[in-house]
Amino acid sequence: MPDQTALPAPATGPVPVAGAAAPVPPAPDVRGGGAPRRRGARRHRWPVVVPFFAFLAVCFGLPAGTMVYGAFTVLDPESGASRFSTENVSGSLSGAYATGLIGSVELSLFTALLATVIGTLIAQAVVTSPRPVLRGIVVSASGVLANFSGAPLAFAFIATLGTTGTVTQLFHLDRTGFSLYSFTGLVLAYLYFMVPLMVVTVLPALDGLRSQWQEAAASCGATRGQYWRHVGIPVLTPSLLGGAVLMFGTAFASHATAAVMVGSSQPLITIQIANALNGNVLVGQENLALAMSLNMVVIALLVMAVQIPLQRRSARWLG
Repeated sequence: MPDQTALPAPATGPVPVAGAAAPVPPAPDVRGGGAPRRRGARRHRWPVVVPFFAFLAVCFGLPAGTMVYGAFTVLDPESGASRFSTENVSGSLSGAYATGLIGSVELSLFTALLATVIGTLIAQAVVTSPRPVLRGIVVSASGVLANFSGAPLAFAFIATLGTTGTVTQLFHLDRTGFSLYSFTGLVLAYLYFMVPLMVVTVLPALDGLRSQWQEAAASCGATRGQYWRHVGIPVLTPSLLGGAVLMFGTAFASHATAAVMVGSSQPLITIQIANALNGNVLVGQENLALAMSLNMVVIALLVMAVQIPLQRRSARWLG
């Protein structure tokens, strides 16, 4: 019999093909070694934000702490010693000071409502306008007018609509009983810078409305009014409410315009705080201004607590 050479057993694994790339071995697990590197990178980021937190502590934390401490501290006029008490806070919420706080809230609510409605209508007219030049003019003018407030605005209104103002004498407004130095005059002055601010605020939300939504509603047989009632307004509601809250906070914190125009003739909390800081208080009530300031801060925090969720909800729909 011929000599038979033993043949090798067939391979059980995959047979390599000529020209094929060799299999790449799995990458080693480096998660254990990468964690310390990430923790080290995080430790290196902390020195970058330390100046920011230091700025917050000095410019916001220190004044806020001083205000809270002074609001609950009463000075004894005889011994000059200070003691903890709630007399300042209770005094700031009673009498003429409570009237000033209510007056500021009423003025802020009324002007915020008017600015929201008027500003939204103007912004919608700009968005739907086929002329881009009109949008540029309105946006530029709104950006300028939204920052034109304070004493210059008050002097401009006095020269225009005051007792001897140009428009007052030209149209004889004094015969109609109109007075710039009243609640109505303050509303007009506040709307001068709040309406442009509302236009700038609500324009991005109106731009976020998809044209496909209106087309889909029209294809389903919905009218323009039905589209706004069931789609447009519900989607815009968080943005509109957020803008209204912003308008309220802007009017509530305004001081210079009202101080120059009406002085102390209109009960406003900001003017009362300025008078108290100037020493126009009884002996032992030196810290009453800090208590009134604390009341304003509490209201501002409530405004922020309402505005932030509305902004997030609006960003989720229109972002």
